[in-house]
Amino acid sequence: MNRSATIAAIGSPPGGGVRGVLRVSGPDTESLVRKTLRGALSPEFPKSRCCFRAEFHDGVGELPALVLWMPGPRSFTREDVAEFHLPGTPALLSRALERLLELGAALAMPGEFTRRAFENGRIDLTQAEGVLELVEAESESERKAAAALLSGGLSERLKPLRDKLDDLRALCEASLDFDSEDTGAVPESELLQGFDDADAGLEEALGFELARVRSSGLPRIVFAGAPNAGKSSLFNRLGEAGEALVTDHSGTTRDVLETVWVVSGVACELADVAGLERGLREPERRAQELSRERRRGADLVLWVVDATRTDEEALLAEAHELQSEAKRLLVWSQTDRVEAAPEPPSGLLAASDRWCAVSAETGVGLRELASAAAKLLGLGAESAALSGAAADGGEVADSFVGGGGLARELSVRHRASLVGARAEIESARTALQSGASLEFIAEILRSATEALDGISGSTTSEDVLDRIFSRFCLGK
Repeated sequence: MNRSATIAAIGSPPGGGVRGVLRVSGPDTESLVRKTLRGALSPEFPKSRCCFRAEFHDGVGELPALVLWMPGPRSFTREDVAEFHLPGTPALLSRALERLLELGAALAMPGEFTRRAFENGRIDLTQAEGVLELVEAESESERKAAAALLSGGLSERLKPLRDKLDDLRALCEASLDFDSEDTGAVPESELLQGFDDADAGLEEALGFELARVRSSGLPRIVFAGAPNAGKSSLFNRLGEAGEALVTDHSGTTRDVLETVWVVSGVACELADVAGLERGLREPERRAQELSRERRRGADLVLWVVDATRTDEEALLAEAHELQSEAKRLLVWSQTDRVEAAPEPPSGLLAASDRWCAVSAETGVGLRELASAAAKLLGLGAESAALSGAAADGGEVADSFVGGGGLARELSVRHRASLVGARAEIESARTALQSGASLEFIAEILRSATEALDGISGSTTSEDVLDRIFSRFCLGK
């Protein structure tokens, strides 16, 4: 593939139409426009984007044309780009393309316009994949998944993560010449905090990707508890797209709200439902029925209890009212409040499979909450399997030829790299705590950075790039 050639292709779908599009990109675009158009073209070509009408001469006759001129670098490919909007008869479009090729243009390979945009820094690889997903989308959910990727949703999360890993590696390397007692040495606590921050960012990015492409059969987790216990605040804090209304008034949650919560590297369906109440009017009673239905079908119930409550008898009655055969995780909530008790009464512990103290406001206990949920759901094996996929580049590359939908195929690559980066962070943490050298830890962090660069395309192999862009149609 000659990157310096000026390329041309038909950019509109196959078949007839009122209008067809010929797309051209490269250094000789202006020359091709001048050679094919009849009409008054000023000697000084426009320096900014514009459109104008002219006659396209295809070597046989003339066709009415609307020309869109987009000079680089402010174009999709960052090269000079022109689009000829011509009558959509296939034979006329083919002849117009032949004329451009006769004048020196090269026929674009599948996906070459998007690949040039990627290689010229206009978009990263995730956004290029978003273009591909959007072109092949066959449903509204697939369109939304593609739009989330194309708009840079994953890219925006990766950049600060990469910067954080670079900063951590720089700290390690800057401390190599100092003893631990010297003022130039970086405290271990600072590095550990950095590892925690990076891991939290990776978990958020993984949550975005898992929420973007939802799979069937996700583990189902449902909140339960009295109104104002803190369920909606936790829902917003844990979920990738939590949008639950949080107020001091009870009963603000009536409909079932859903999001994805990443638990031990595995996507779970997280549902916020109406709080447990009695003697309500019809709308509230219907909300309670929906809540009960969700709890009955749940794999895990998060029983959220306000840590300031002391009425153990009423709380035990609440536990009985949950009516679910699912595992039950007691969430001792709002522990940041001054009047909060440090732990639940013994009767509540006996009515639960596990318990965890948390604060949605400060984030305290959220990591432990995820760990407890993972153990109750038995998610260790799935998480390990995904980590294994991250370590095996061949498996990830092979995912492009499997079934299950394009969006899911591409998402496998992203998820595996994110899980792999998290595994590297955990290795760095373990190495630091076991007294390994900072030079060794810096190399582990470099591996985590390379995993992220593989997602954005900075270090993706040419073979994988070829396989991605070959799936595009001509003209894209």
